[in-house]
Amino acid sequence: MRIALVGLGSRGRFWAETIRRSTDCELIGYVDPDPAALDRAQERFGKRPSFASLAEALAELDGVQALVLATPPETRDPDIAAACAYRLPLLVEKPLALDLEQASCYVEQTEAAGAPLMVGLNFRYLPVTQAYLELLDTDAAGQVEFARLTYERWRDGTLARLNSYPLKMAQPMLWEQSIHHFDLMRFVYRREPVAVYCRSWNPSWTMYADDTNIAALFEFEDNFEVNYQGTWQGGWDDLGFEWRTDGSEGIITQRDMFGALFHAKRADTELTEVDLPPFERWITDTSGLLAAFVRALRGAPLECSGRDHLRSLAMVEACILSAREGRRVEIPPLLERPGTGRNHQTEAERGKP
Repeated sequence: MRIALVGLGSRGRFWAETIRRSTDCELIGYVDPDPAALDRAQERFGKRPSFASLAEALAELDGVQALVLATPPETRDPDIAAACAYRLPLLVEKPLALDLEQASCYVEQTEAAGAPLMVGLNFRYLPVTQAYLELLDTDAAGQVEFARLTYERWRDGTLARLNSYPLKMAQPMLWEQSIHHFDLMRFVYRREPVAVYCRSWNPSWTMYADDTNIAALFEFEDNFEVNYQGTWQGGWDDLGFEWRTDGSEGIITQRDMFGALFHAKRADTELTEVDLPPFERWITDTSGLLAAFVRALRGAPLECSGRDHLRSLAMVEACILSAREGRRVEIPPLLERPGTGRNHQTEAERGKP
């Protein structure tokens, strides 16, 4: 699969390494408006044709079969238009857009052009996520009815290795980080969200222009609830993560973003740790995402589709609306607005990779 990579920032560099290692793909060109970023890619990942724009690349490169867009979400209009003009499959970094309406336009645009659209929800492909899903599917905790997910981080947005655009964007925690967690909830619990009550705010010491603290209580189908708390401006420079699910017979708990998965029955005096296969951070999960993309282009069901992604983005928009208006917000009506579509997911889209 001959792939052109658009965007060579923080995520783009992981994509370059992942595509380079793949036995199913060939990285045939770089696209980035920054000449320095192109030079770094040439030096680190190998000499390949480089272009300042995707339109220029598609006009000159031969045999492009798919695109990976690792670009800031607010810059994607011309790239998605160019991909649609050539009917090229797209794998786009999350979030697809910074509002549900724009994301819906992209989904409809690519569907009309016959260009498959996949969104980069790489955390679905972590071994720990797959193991969490398996524990739930085998009723390790019995009938589950509530959960708690906490994510606490000091994200120094001035670091060169991180994308800097979240420093100035509206609701950066929700759009850039929480979207992963919301997608994982839908994916692992195999339920759709019904409503949310949310608060968002910024601590006094923040370096971000808008809110980095989120507290939300989600209601899902089948009387299931998730208490969510996340921050990018925590007081300790150490990543804190815990995702605990309670059921009628026990619990499942993940205590690290990349692993440390346990379960226990109610009467157990100790947690039982789940053995996980070896993995390489940011590469194993990205490789799983790329493999799913290739499978889809060879005829398998499309995972993490753009239309499925709208359901996770609706959770973000509902949080913003709830925080702004101080009320419980129902989520399904947001997906029923003109342009957002009402197609329900297929079983393949809801199933594990």
